Amino acid sequence: MSELIKAITKQFDHLEDLIQALDSELHLISSRDAEALINLLKNKENLLTTVQQQDDAISIAFNASSEEERTTEEVLALFDRAKKLVSECQYRTKINQVAVEQGQLRLEHLRTLLLESRAKESMTYDKSGKARGGKSGRGISA
Repeated sequence: MSELIKAITKQFDHLEDLIQALDSELHLISSRDAEALINLLKNKENLLTTVQQQDDAISIAFNASSEEERTTEEVLALFDRAKKLVSECQYRTKINQVAVEQGQLRLEHLRTLLLESRAKESMTYDKSGKARGGKSGRGISA
């Protein structure tokens, strides 16, 4: 087996590990387990570094290989599979991004509801009978 084929095949393992990490990330985002998510993000960062290093190794092997070896059906099929795995990673990353954004929107909505509720609890009326937010009394100084 040529070095190029070995390098591409090794990249498959890294990309499949990344896909599993992205699936776990989505689960942790939805379960809001912040501590586990932070640990997973460190692992994901290491995986991305490994994928980049393997890309560099593939590039070196590609440049060192002959034109015949680069264009064999096997090598072209391996590159196609690698591209599909990268596309899958990108797709899952977008899904995770949307999940995070929706979670932030839900938190902002909850924050707004809590502030509105708090404002209603502190609502008072002035002498003319109009509603007014603020403290319910002038306070007593001792």
